[in-house]
Amino acid sequence: MHSLGILLSGRGSNFVAIADSVDAGRIPDARIAVVISNKADAPGIAIAQERGLNALVIPSKGKPREEHDREVVAALKQNKVDLLCLAGYMRLLSPWFVQQFPHRILNIHPSLLPAFPGLEAQEQAFAYGVKVSGCTVHFVDEELDHGAIIVQKAVPVLDTDDEHTLAARILEQEHLAYTEAIKIVLEGKFTVVGRRLVTNVTSAHRGI
Repeated sequence: MHSLGILLSGRGSNFVAIADSVDAGRIPDARIAVVISNKADAPGIAIAQERGLNALVIPSKGKPREEHDREVVAALKQNKVDLLCLAGYMRLLSPWFVQQFPHRILNIHPSLLPAFPGLEAQEQAFAYGVKVSGCTVHFVDEELDHGAIIVQKAVPVLDTDDEHTLAARILEQEHLAYTEAIKIVLEGKFTVVGRRLVTNVTSAHRGI
């Protein structure tokens, strides 16, 4: 049984999608071991509590980043987390944090990376006038929105779209993409060659 950890700072809609997939068996042999937020008023924490999940608030305000990171990592290791999923976690992880879970931290970003990294990606895409946007699930490394890509979903930008309707349609695909990516990583049938993730290889030949 794989133990998932979730980090969130807000509503946690991707966390809810992951939890639904676990409950429905779409992510087999997995359970959510802990949900952690740096904000006590995050709606996602309330949802985790309602679902009876192990929900922790580890406040970040006023703490040095290293101190907060160490508290979060300690909680994740105490709960024996195998795979960590960021679901709207509004803090950059330190290089030390990332090194504690090599190729075991996933993030989802609402654009087709490397286009439009950082905040307000949907608004950036809409303002730029792209015809296709989407979302990306990737491994987290020491750089922002940079690690090897696991799954991408393309979303056409319609002439009738504004940034809000585009964001809503991208979010629908995010929920599908995250489940796919988690399954790929937990099955272990992949290797990372440079920046490329190649699936359907035997786990004995994983290059990570």
